[in-house]
Formats: sequence, structure tokens, C-alpha cells
Amino acid sequence: MQSIQSAALEPTPAELKGLSAGERLKRLLPVYGLVILTVLLILVFSVLLSDTFPTLLNLRSIIANKTIIAILSLAAMIPMACGRIDLTIGYGIVLWHILAISLQTTLGLPWPIAVAIVLVLGALTGLLNGLLVEVAKIDSFIATLGTGTVIYAVALWHTGGRQVVGVLPDGFLALNGTMLFGLPITGFYVLALALVMWIVLEYLPIGRYVYAIGANPKAAALNGIPVRRFVIGAFIVSGVLSAVAGVLLASRLRIGQASVGLEYLLPALVGAFLGSTTIKPGRVNVWGTMIGVIILAVGIAGIQQFGGSFFVEPLFNGVTLLVAIGIAGYAQRRRGAADANRPKTAPGKAAS
Repeated sequence: MQSIQSAALEPTPAELKGLSAGERLKRLLPVYGLVILTVLLILVFSVLLSDTFPTLLNLRSIIANKTIIAILSLAAMIPMACGRIDLTIGYGIVLWHILAISLQTTLGLPWPIAVAIVLVLGALTGLLNGLLVEVAKIDSFIATLGTGTVIYAVALWHTGGRQVVGVLPDGFLALNGTMLFGLPITGFYVLALALVMWIVLEYLPIGRYVYAIGANPKAAALNGIPVRRFVIGAFIVSGVLSAVAGVLLASRLRIGQASVGLEYLLPALVGAFLGSTTIKPGRVNVWGTMIGVIILAVGIAGIQQFGGSFFVEPLFNGVTLLVAIGIAGYAQRRRGAADANRPKTAPGKAAS
């Protein structure tokens, strides 16, 4: 039932105490290696593409193009923190962006009501996934793949294979089209969402419970944590965030079509898996996920500006996903080896 185990490997202050500068760097390099690589890529592309890469126009383009992926990566990260995976995020966004438009153009609903309906449907989809995984005991990969395929079929049936078009209100278009401080407002949505998720996961009891479930659900249950409730809740949050991404995609595209959306699944998963290799390697985390999305955005933007062909983006995403999963698996094996080699406390004696 587990897709990725939450077991962070970042060195503690106690472990770093007394180490030389070289030894500290050796311990911290795996933790912040991806951050350093991201900075180096930005510097290299800025030097080699000085006329196009280090510009406000390029920054706006990257933010506008990668906001949806960033939100979906955060959506995927929540079930991953519980040791599950949610593939519905890539299929759901197809139906959600179509409904966000068709509810307004076909039924004539005000855009706030249309958005609310889409968010509720996203939550219900997450609830269904949670029930399938926790109550029916279906593997999360299979359950969400099946649910996502059904959702995609509904999108095809709803559109009849045609585009959904119509006049949309300015308020709805402003959700994605507004500029704030010279940058797309969607970037600030992502930043606010990341901050909230970071506070919840790192500083509130609910976050500790989620990570405990991801690390060892049986031990979490024995310690009184309601595993089923938290896992179902994680899928609900994931479904809502997927619906949010669908609404923003609809506001950006202004048309709905079933052929748009699935291409976001792979890069979203790549961003989430990359997030488990940095900041807190071995455990998915918010800022690691953000770094994963940024390095994808920077790498693809730079390669495309060098004249990369149309197939560069899926190739880059696929290779990066394999590397991310490999690094995450290596981190988990290291954690297992470290736990196995840790001295056991003698019975009846307190640990020193």
C-alpha cells in the first residue's frame, strides 16, 4: 500500500556538532545538492543566454507556464507524505477545467458558484479515492489510476470530443490573468499555498501525524493516530488542489478540451518525487517540491531557448523522474541501513 516512505535523512544539529567544515559540507551536500544545482543552472543559462534568460519577460513566462504544475505537485505531495500516490491529479484537471467553463457557458451559473461546484467535486473525488484505498484496501496506484480513467472518460463524454467555448466573465479571467508587482498573480497563489502547507506539515501535530503514517502506518496506529482518517483526508486535500489547478487552467486557456491536462501528470509527479531528494532527503516536503518544480522549469526553459526540439520537455521530465525515484530509493536504503546499525538500547536501561 505504500508508494514512498517518509523518512527524512537530513543531519541534526547534534550530528553536525564537532565536525570540521569539510565534514559538514559532505553531510549537507546531499541535503542541499539540488538547491545548489538549481542556482548553478540559473547562473549558467544567464551567462550563455544573457539576452533572453535573465529577463523579467522570461521570469513571467516561467511562472505563468509552471503554476499549474507547481499546484499539482503539491497536490501529489500530500498523499505521498502518507505513503500513498494519487494519479487522479493528472486526469482530474481535464474534467475540472472543462466543467469550470461549461457550468458558466452552458448552464449560465455565476463564476463563483461554478468554481465552488468544481472544488466540491474535487473533494468528493478525493474522498472516493480515500475510501477505495483505506476501506476497500485497493493499492493507491491502481485505485487512483482507475478513478482517473473514469474521470477522463466523463470528460470525453461531456465534451463529445469538441471544445467548450463561450464568453467568460472578467472576474473569472482575472483569477489567472491579473499581474501583481509585475508578476503573474498565480505565482503568489503558489507561494501562499506552499507557506500554509509548510506550516501545517512542519509545525502542527497534523503534519507530524501524516509523516508518522508515511514512515510506518502500523506503528502510527499503535500510537493512537487515526491512520484511515488522515489518509482519506490527504486524498481529499489532493482532490481539492487538483480542482484549484483546473480552475486556474480554465481561466488561462478560456476554452475547455479533453486533450488538455494529461500532460501535466508526469511533471507534477517529477516535482513531488524530486522534492523527496532535497531539503529533507528521503521524505517529501514542501520546499523540496518547490525546488523540484523550479529546476524543471529552469532546465526546460534554458534548453528550449538553446533551440531544443519539441520532444525535449517530455524527455527531460521522464529522465528526471527516473533519477528522482532512484535517488529517493537510495535515500530510503541509507535510512534503513542507518537504523539497522544504530545501537539498540538494553532492556530496562534508558537511552543515553
